[in-house]
Amino acid sequence: MLDSTNQLVDHVKTTRNKRLSLSAGALLTGALAVSLVFHEGSMHAAGVPAASPIDDSSIAALTALDRAMESVTAHVQPAVVNVQVTSHASEEETAQEGQQQQLPPGFAQFFGPNGPFGGGTGDDQGAQGQQDQQGQGQGQGRRFRQQQQPLERGVGSGVIISPDGYIVTNNHVVDGAVSVKVTLDDRRVLDAKVIGTDKLTDLAVIKIDGRNLPYLAWGDSSALHAGQTVLAFGSPFGMYFQDTVTRGIVSAVNRQNPYSDDARKPGGFIQTDAAINPGNSGGALVNGRGELIGINTFIISDNGSFAGAGFAIPAQIAKNTADELIAHGSVHHGYLGISMNDVTPANASFFNLKDASGAIVAQVSPDSPASRAGLKSGDVIDELNGHKIADGSALQVAVSQDQPGQTIQLGILRNGQPMQIGVKVGEYQKPGTQVADNNGGAAGQANTGKLGLAVDDLNQDARQQLQVPEEVKGAAIANVRPGSPADDAGLQPGDVVLEVNRKPVVSAEQFADAVHATPAGRDILLLVWSKGSDSYRVVHPTDSSQNGM
Repeated sequence: MLDSTNQLVDHVKTTRNKRLSLSAGALLTGALAVSLVFHEGSMHAAGVPAASPIDDSSIAALTALDRAMESVTAHVQPAVVNVQVTSHASEEETAQEGQQQQLPPGFAQFFGPNGPFGGGTGDDQGAQGQQDQQGQGQGQGRRFRQQQQPLERGVGSGVIISPDGYIVTNNHVVDGAVSVKVTLDDRRVLDAKVIGTDKLTDLAVIKIDGRNLPYLAWGDSSALHAGQTVLAFGSPFGMYFQDTVTRGIVSAVNRQNPYSDDARKPGGFIQTDAAINPGNSGGALVNGRGELIGINTFIISDNGSFAGAGFAIPAQIAKNTADELIAHGSVHHGYLGISMNDVTPANASFFNLKDASGAIVAQVSPDSPASRAGLKSGDVIDELNGHKIADGSALQVAVSQDQPGQTIQLGILRNGQPMQIGVKVGEYQKPGTQVADNNGGAAGQANTGKLGLAVDDLNQDARQQLQVPEEVKGAAIANVRPGSPADDAGLQPGDVVLEVNRKPVVSAEQFADAVHATPAGRDILLLVWSKGSDSYRVVHPTDSSQNGM
């Protein structure tokens, strides 16, 4: 090291030691001064009498409130569970890439030279032989991306709603689940199975085996008013914070979901300032009587954590949906085929309205129930079956709970003139032909079978709802059972099956016939339209001794 460098280092060391010494000395001096001041202050404080106890009568209301909240919590807590889910990650869009590439495993049996369809596209043997001499047939020349969906794990909450173990939670908690485990209040961990899911309302029902389990009774969410006390229960941020309860008020009722990806999804949410955080999804929102008046589902926040605005699905929707899922495994929602705007003070005068209530029909879908009944753009719906309609959200909630095929009476104002119109309610994304029933379920039940899916005809209503181009012909997938062969193949509700084993299908019935015709133990090749592109999927059916799909 250079002498100049040595001198610089020595200077720095000396300076640092001085500074540390000065700082230590100053610190010691300061500490002695503070000690003297504190000692003197303590001598003066010793002569001050202690504050007298608070009189019980002056805090009686507060302590009574505490005892009430403790009682409600003790009643509700045992019925709220933690839900741990292993599920498929979101499927990426598949695509065909390149030319002259080897087929991945699972496809050779269909497109290889020894497969049932040969290596080409159905040409005669002479043409096939010529292709083989040249290298590869047309089918072999295709390259496909395998449908591989990695597993991911998540945690949510749920509420036991019956003594035999039915649990209501959110659809987004168990979506794509291949396994579900439930941790009870007493820390027992039990396997659960998915009974049914409903994407439209974001609700699901799962079940554990049990008897005499603690459960919550449903309350009347239609009787809620802003300002009422509510408590939220769940497992925010995962297992470490299970059995969390927060308290707040009903901030508002009948709220829309600003994040909704589908205008036809019902609103009607309960807004609360009781803290709801990630992991609370599917947990309980209860009133002062400990009744279940909502299922916590989402928050509005800039950072993903609670910011004072949490939302719950009201019991009037959740109970009906859960009952349908328990009874049938799927939910049949009413559908009118209209888009709406709320009547507001700003637009009421343009429609010759005296008050700002009701729903304005903005658009009527062609060949929809509303169109067939004669509803028109600009009509104002202010009554449903004789009951006043406050806004579009209230109408959505009410119609979504109606059974398809039911006739409802709408009171409307057309150019200010009152009218009554009867509408036969259609069905929103109707689960159609049953595919592969291993469990002896009736046709139309979802989430059962050796393929584990249900399909429907691609009619005009379904085509509009699923946004399928007119040139796409096939059978629409309505439901896919989590963990089923169809799920493993990456099939999803909204996909359209174009071919079964290289043969076109244009209806649910043709699809069913083609699957039935496949010999037992044989894999099934599907050509599927999904998210704007076509791809082949190999489905490995489960063993089944029953007829069906």
